[in-house]
Amino acid sequence: MWHAPCVKWHYDYVGPAEIRGQVRVGVRGAAITSSGDLEAWLGGLPSGEREEPCTFVIELDGTLMLASRHSEHVACAAGEPVLSAGEVAFVREGGRWLVSEVSNQSTGCCPDVTSWPAVESALERAGLGHPGTFTHPMVFRRCTACHQRNIVKDDFYVCAVCEAPLPRAWNVNQPDEPV
Repeated sequence: MWHAPCVKWHYDYVGPAEIRGQVRVGVRGAAITSSGDLEAWLGGLPSGEREEPCTFVIELDGTLMLASRHSEHVACAAGEPVLSAGEVAFVREGGRWLVSEVSNQSTGCCPDVTSWPAVESALERAGLGHPGTFTHPMVFRRCTACHQRNIVKDDFYVCAVCEAPLPRAWNVNQPDEPV
């Protein structure tokens, strides 16, 4: 039996309420538990979308879920908390599906880079090769002064909105708050 990897926490949706309001009950991304699932899902996409990265979430049970890149992470997860979220691209090499790029880029869930073990575990269980880490890691922090979500770039922990210092530890665990 599979057990969830040791992760610090799960990630709730923290983005705008109007986006959460668009989630349809019972509608979620496609579960990918094997390379056959991935092949079938990719085959069902319009040809122009097959080469694009797609939206992914890792559900609390460790299942990799995929949706079109034009989908919101909260919709892919049917509004439920996740172990990780981001974007992923696949390439077929030597008859095997591999992850060519993977990030934790989800401004709706803002997962920490420490969520990688959940992604790695889901990819390995599905038999999908991967790069061993996020190829495009994103560092998210919430400003404690103005409550805005920020992406930290170049190790510059300063709010892009109010210029207050940002915490070094991940803290994006509250829904958007009115400012």
